Amino acid sequence: MEIRSEQSHLVEHTVAEVWAALQRVDDYPRWWPWLRRLEAEAVRTGDVWSCTVQPPVPYSLRFRILLGDVVEQGDSCEVHATVDGDIVGTAHLQLAPADGACEITLASVLRPESLPLQLVATLTPWIARFGHDRVLDAGIEQFRRRAW
Repeated sequence: MEIRSEQSHLVEHTVAEVWAALQRVDDYPRWWPWLRRLEAEAVRTGDVWSCTVQPPVPYSLRFRILLGDVVEQGDSCEVHATVDGDIVGTAHLQLAPADGACEITLASVLRPESLPLQLVATLTPWIARFGHDRVLDAGIEQFRRRAW
């Protein structure tokens, strides 16, 4: 099973303000309580982040995020990454101006790699999708409330 996702959300801050907030990786566990462990230094090309996430389902995910291209270009920013561990795939984050606000777009293609997650995704794909979507939806709301 593969989960493809693309979500866009408006945040009432400028791209520069959102980008500055995202640079504070030490704050991520405070913003996102479901992020149980994060080993990360910065949002920069070549960094490798090690994560444990507890979605609202009865399993946790352990994975690494390998930051590929991290681009600050004019009034927009992008991060391209690959993911490996319990889940594998690719992710792309884009920040773009939108009438004084910032549009955050996150696109990903992920699939379970560990045997237990493959079984869950095969037998009850709605649980895998629910966990994925719930973490993303909660994540943007928590970012809006806690990053400033």
